[in-house]
Amino acid sequence: FYFIFLHFQSVTEGYNGTIFAYGQTGSGKSFTMQGVVDPSTQKGIIPRAFEHIFESIQCAENAKFLVRASYLEIYNEDIRDLLGADTKQKLE
Repeated sequence: FYFIFLHFQSVTEGYNGTIFAYGQTGSGKSFTMQGVVDPSTQKGIIPRAFEHIFESIQCAENAKFLVRASYLEIYNEDIRDLLGADTKQKLE
């Protein structure tokens, strides 16, 4: 079992968004989140969300956007930044 939630339209209207995957080890969370590049039909939720957000930004007129992303793993009460320079380092 895993759980994922994001409301794309709210994100483009200025609200924070979260993509959250929770579940047992080996249940497919990483694949669902990241997917694979080729074939494009197997892209994960994160690349699809980025595509949607940036397509919406391109269509917006007279608006400025700031897009920030973090990619965290919480496992056995340890938090790691998967976009950081050292993905093995635990965060406080």
